[in-house]
Amino acid sequence: MSHWVPGLRQIRSYERRWLAKDLVAGVVLTTLLVPQGMAYAELAGLPAITGLYTSILCLLGYAVFGPSRILVLGPDSSLGPMIAATILPLVAAGGDPGRAVALASMLAILVAAIMIVASVAKLGFIADLISKPTMIGYLNGLALTIVVGQLPKLCGFSVDADGLIAEIGAVARGIFGGDVNGAAAAVGICGVAAILGLQRWLPKIPAVLVVVVLAIAAVPLFDLAARGVDLVGVLPKGFPPLSIPDIGLSDLAPLFAGALGIALVSLADTISTASAFAARTGQEVHGNREMAGIGVANLAAGLFQGFPVSTSGSRTAVAQQAGARTQLTGVVGAVLITVMILVAPGLFRNLPQPVLAAIVITAALSLADVRGTVRLWRQRRTEFLLSAAALLGVALLGVLPGIAVAVVLSILNVFRHAWLPYQTELGKADGVPGYHDVRSYPDARRPAGLVIFRFDAPLIFANAKTFREAVRRLAARDPAPHWIVVAAEPVTDVDTTAADMLRDLDDELNALGTHLVLAELKDPVRRKIDRYELTRTLDPDHFYPTVSSAVEAFCRRTGNGWVPVSAGAAEPGSSTGS
Repeated sequence: MSHWVPGLRQIRSYERRWLAKDLVAGVVLTTLLVPQGMAYAELAGLPAITGLYTSILCLLGYAVFGPSRILVLGPDSSLGPMIAATILPLVAAGGDPGRAVALASMLAILVAAIMIVASVAKLGFIADLISKPTMIGYLNGLALTIVVGQLPKLCGFSVDADGLIAEIGAVARGIFGGDVNGAAAAVGICGVAAILGLQRWLPKIPAVLVVVVLAIAAVPLFDLAARGVDLVGVLPKGFPPLSIPDIGLSDLAPLFAGALGIALVSLADTISTASAFAARTGQEVHGNREMAGIGVANLAAGLFQGFPVSTSGSRTAVAQQAGARTQLTGVVGAVLITVMILVAPGLFRNLPQPVLAAIVITAALSLADVRGTVRLWRQRRTEFLLSAAALLGVALLGVLPGIAVAVVLSILNVFRHAWLPYQTELGKADGVPGYHDVRSYPDARRPAGLVIFRFDAPLIFANAKTFREAVRRLAARDPAPHWIVVAAEPVTDVDTTAADMLRDLDDELNALGTHLVLAELKDPVRRKIDRYELTRTLDPDHFYPTVSSAVEAFCRRTGNGWVPVSAGAAEPGSSTGS
């Protein structure tokens, strides 16, 4: 039972000395959860109170079913734009908040279903579908989208534009056209500066809490409401009932499409965050159990007027720094937020809306990875281009198409490596055991009439032609080699398309007086070769356990002397690799 309900295991192993630390950490965490929950709800196009409902339920759900001891779930800045992009096109023309909440709640339930089914099917590896370069580009684009979207709110005006480019133009027109509310802009800009400054120079101080308290105090002091600064106001009192969101069947398809993207981003974020904190505490990360925990957290949120959630590195770090030992920290946070809603819903009534925008903007800036982007530019330009393409996908196509672009680019990058793998000739270098890349050892030698060729990829339909053409170039040398030994250790697979290619290529080479020889084939690949009945064409004597044994056999048969590899490799038509 404890395997599926990790919370029971935490209760059984709980130590009394942890209690004080978990309680204190829960109080500290609450001070961050409340303003961030409200801010991220509005980022998703929802009423601020739904962020608190979401925080309560996801904390409780993950405390029972989540495998990590201190991971903190909740509304997340990276999911907000995805939620908005999914539900806002479906909301009625009047912008009915009730319908928006219902759509967001069903979105959370669909995310939960996807996560739980994927957990049962052990699909935790799906998080690897987004490579780090494309994820960097996606998050950079997301950060840009969030910042641009929050600038009007930060400056006290609103815009009506569809798409990032149009929104940038509308924001510029608003700023230069005199729509900025000076008091709102001052509050918002000071909020951003204060949060960033405190996080930079006084990281142990809860920057968001400090800014929220100061902003609330500033409202009556400077009469900000009379100066046109929008305030959060009194939150609805009470707690929402357990309910199934009331939406139409026609809404399910677009919601499911959005849920897939949100589930993928949430899973990738959770796995990376859980791995980082597990390394510090000596815990192991179980991807499939994490999916189940996230799924239950989303289900709980969706049944109580919440929206999709993910993990938060910043909130988890706050909890850890405050001394959190178990998920009791999250339970304490959920209880305190509930008490606030029931007893003091007006606690944040004087919180300026520009401060919520400041919270969102600073969170968005933390998503951007400028250093990582610069590192890609310096170290590998192709991956920098992938990152840039993912950023443009978000900027030009939108948040949800952007995640699709990121996934497709990651898959195409894998395909590119399989389609055009590295290939080279090998030779024996003085003083170095074995056979090595002649690009690294240009003075390497080989027996006359023999070529050793290495192809660094499984042989599949995508690269079968590439392999064939490379071997043909080697066979076309003058004088033609007698043997072409394929150092096949990197060849981890041979599919049926490649098998047919090898059969035809061997016939072609035999007609030219050249033999194709395979060395260092892995046993599973050799068994596939036998199953394809390739040994009817390929001479069974032309399979060797090592490159050295193939070279020794060739030398015994021919008695040829050794010559520099570069002499043959420099001839026209030689293989240059990729």
